[in-house]
Amino acid sequence: MLRAIATVGTWTMASRILGFARDMLIASRLGAGPVADAFFVALKLPNLFRRLFGEGAFNAAFVPAFAGTLAAEGRARAQALAERMASLLSLWLAVLVLAGLLLMDWVIAAIAPGFLNDPERYRLAVEMTRITFPYLWLICLAALVSGVLNGLDRFAAAAAAPVLFNLLLMAALLGLTPFVATAGHALSWGVFAAGVAQLALVWVAARQAGMALNLFRRPSFPPEVVAILKRMVPGVLGAGVTQLNLAIDVIIASTLPAGAVSFLYYADRVAQLPLGVVGAAIGTAMLPLLAREIRLGRPLSAHRTQNRALEVALALSLPAAAALGVAAGPIIAALFERGAFGPEATAATAAALVAYAAGLPAFVLVKALAPGFFARGDLSTPVKIGLATVALNLALNLTLAPLIGHVGIALATSLAAWANAALLAGVLARRGRWRPDRRLRRALPRLAGSTAAMAAGILLLLWLLPAPEGTLARVGLAGAIVAVGMVLYFGAAQASGGFDLRQIARPRRRAA
Repeated sequence: MLRAIATVGTWTMASRILGFARDMLIASRLGAGPVADAFFVALKLPNLFRRLFGEGAFNAAFVPAFAGTLAAEGRARAQALAERMASLLSLWLAVLVLAGLLLMDWVIAAIAPGFLNDPERYRLAVEMTRITFPYLWLICLAALVSGVLNGLDRFAAAAAAPVLFNLLLMAALLGLTPFVATAGHALSWGVFAAGVAQLALVWVAARQAGMALNLFRRPSFPPEVVAILKRMVPGVLGAGVTQLNLAIDVIIASTLPAGAVSFLYYADRVAQLPLGVVGAAIGTAMLPLLAREIRLGRPLSAHRTQNRALEVALALSLPAAAALGVAAGPIIAALFERGAFGPEATAATAAALVAYAAGLPAFVLVKALAPGFFARGDLSTPVKIGLATVALNLALNLTLAPLIGHVGIALATSLAAWANAALLAGVLARRGRWRPDRRLRRALPRLAGSTAAMAAGILLLLWLLPAPEGTLARVGLAGAIVAVGMVLYFGAAQASGGFDLRQIARPRRRAA
């Protein structure tokens, strides 16, 4: 297990680094104008469907069934199951992609209605999305084959596939731009090429593992396939709640002046780094442990696990949110301010990042609270709560966007996340499945105080140092903010008793 975690973690970190390099290059070439807005809509649409029908919902239902069939009935039956699911997925996605290509004018009018008032942005978005939309078909099949590889305990190829996406987008931007209408068109062709490359990579890896899948066999509906499809329904609904929130953000942002979609994209990319690392890790590690404790009839252990997950979530997300909030300007400047991305774009993106940072702890808390339902087989309650927060997000967007523009959209997302976390915690508490224990109640004010001390130290640093000139100076300032913030926070938390760093070192020594 440790070897698998190290493999996935290494490739994920490489993908994150290359993803920032990709966004920095896009910012320098496209800035935050109409072409950038159109491309980000063209990228978001296939990604929305991918998250609905591909990686999350599908793999959550398919991978356990595949692994169980492999263990109980052998490789041949497991391969047949994978091929039947691939044929159904391929057929459904082909119909969806064909419909999307034919109706793209109406699709863009629906998801970005504000572009109708800007014919150039609308035309660019339609053209680019027609290029990127087949990526949906390719990447969903790649997700299925990746699930097969994970079921075979082969993790490297599936984890490395996102690296290809970032590399090919950068190559397309640098190499194809002189030969197509705009840099956005070049990036769109890069997305399509990345889908082909990612599917090819994982399929070849599966063949090398002794499972060369026929992705286009005749569809059929044996009982095991029907069971997987039934298990997918709650996952699709749950994923749909999140994607509906994101779609609402794009729809409202499209009605704002040019650049709003891009400002939100860049800010969200920065906020997603701690969320992706901390939130996903907590949710992934907590679910099987909590489920095992509940199944073995150990309610006190399950209660402690839930509290420790929340403690870790707050210990890591509070300082991340505070640092992004007080140093949003220098961080955005270091990452993106060059070329077509000027100081005005930096200021607008930094304002959105402050709003996203306000909700970062809530996003992570949701990841730590949701397993409390999933481990007990309750998939419907988080979906119902999610639907309520979608309605809240829409109402807040309609209220705040006219007042403070794109910052209102980011703030609405954060406020809806806090409502989601509060409702999840409230329902768990009302059902007697969670209450904050003494250790959590003791740690929370100390963690908050340590976070405040760190934020004050960063603000003092920014006040003392002159405004940097040039890319290297901006990067140096961002590095200093990270270093000072880490020293201040961990030092204050250790001194105040918010947490004990020796408790982290002790298990590592025992493991060694």
